[in-house]
Amino acid sequence: MAKMKSGDTGSDRGADELRDIEVTLDFTPNALASLMFRQGDTMVLACATKAAGLPRWFPRNAERGWVHAEYALLPGSTDSRFRRERNGAKGRTQEIERLVARSLRGAVDLEELGPIALTVDCDVLNADGGTRCASVTAASIALRLAIRRLIASGECLPKEMRLSREDIRNGVESPSLNAKERAAHEAAVMPNDVGALSVGMVDGEVRTDLDYILDSNADVDMNVVMTSDGGFVEVQGTGEEATYTREELDALIDSATVGIGKLHALQAGVLENAN
Repeated sequence: MAKMKSGDTGSDRGADELRDIEVTLDFTPNALASLMFRQGDTMVLACATKAAGLPRWFPRNAERGWVHAEYALLPGSTDSRFRRERNGAKGRTQEIERLVARSLRGAVDLEELGPIALTVDCDVLNADGGTRCASVTAASIALRLAIRRLIASGECLPKEMRLSREDIRNGVESPSLNAKERAAHEAAVMPNDVGALSVGMVDGEVRTDLDYILDSNADVDMNVVMTSDGGFVEVQGTGEEATYTREELDALIDSATVGIGKLHALQAGVLENAN
């Protein structure tokens, strides 16, 4: 289905300017880590939780962990009510969940995480474009904070310090790490942050961080996911009633790379003194 173009982008942002971003940590009290992430008028609640055990399909004595993600648009997040997917995630939702999960696993060393299963739930409270990208960026912050807290509590330890099942049954206390050791282990478990951004060609110009109006008027739109060491997790680019040249493709990726670099700086700043 073709996009309905309004002809008016209604944006006073510069072509390479991100929407305003606000992050509120520990937005809900029950999750291991939670945050409200606002990017323009797109709002995502990201909550990280630890499962009681590894997924059933893992080997019984597995020493590596797992990171999963789920995504949902809440009923009031769109201009007309979005129906709850009570019988399981539908196609678009499944696609986004898998994107978020792949992105997070691209930033985590599951061997260093150890036999821990984490889920990051991304619930969109308000959708104004770029919900999947905002979810990736928000989920990365929640995941790092969750890992930091698991390390501080002694639940996530370096391989050589992990307790055996027999030790746990015998009530052996987990060893503690000092501040330097905790920071080093966090860097080993999650070497990079991961962020995502939508970019597009609107009226022949590369635009960064598409809101709904910009996305609706884009001839080409692209979602780019990158780790903080400059690696790409995914690039999703589509021409809408249009094609694009190699030069335009390069310009879109360049724009996304610069913008995501700003997101990584924001992620690091938000968590600088969080514990």
